[in-house]
Amino acid sequence: MRRIIAYLIRFAVILAGYVVGSLAASAFLNILILANLGYTPADPEPTATASLYLSVPFVALFVAYFAFVPAAVVILIAEVLPRRDWLFYALGGAVIALVFLGFVHSLGDADFDVTATNARLAVIGCGMVGGIFYWLSAGRWAGSWRREALLDIDA
Repeated sequence: MRRIIAYLIRFAVILAGYVVGSLAASAFLNILILANLGYTPADPEPTATASLYLSVPFVALFVAYFAFVPAAVVILIAEVLPRRDWLFYALGGAVIALVFLGFVHSLGDADFDVTATNARLAVIGCGMVGGIFYWLSAGRWAGSWRREALLDIDA
């Protein structure tokens, strides 16, 4: 019974980490877009900073939707081979972003394709930031559900 509860708790931690990673990637993307438009921290526009409260969670929904399947594969690999280093998750986020870019390109829709080099690098950077924030919230304990208890009280 304890094993099932450990699995459920780990699954909840993974979901919470995925939400944190999606929000971080979305926030990074929003900040990059605002910086590209010329907004700087030295001269903040009240409307630009207030719009982040709505746009970050909204864009995070799209980030989470498009990254779900490749992120599930990376998370599964990290859980089976207990990978707990930040570099694995940063590179995993970059791979997830590359899979997304490949998927978008294979659709053949010119309006949805990301063709500019700066935009592609921004998407890859967002994947890396999302992976690092996933590591901060859930990845540092990857594979912890596989460890045996040190003391068995029931025995």
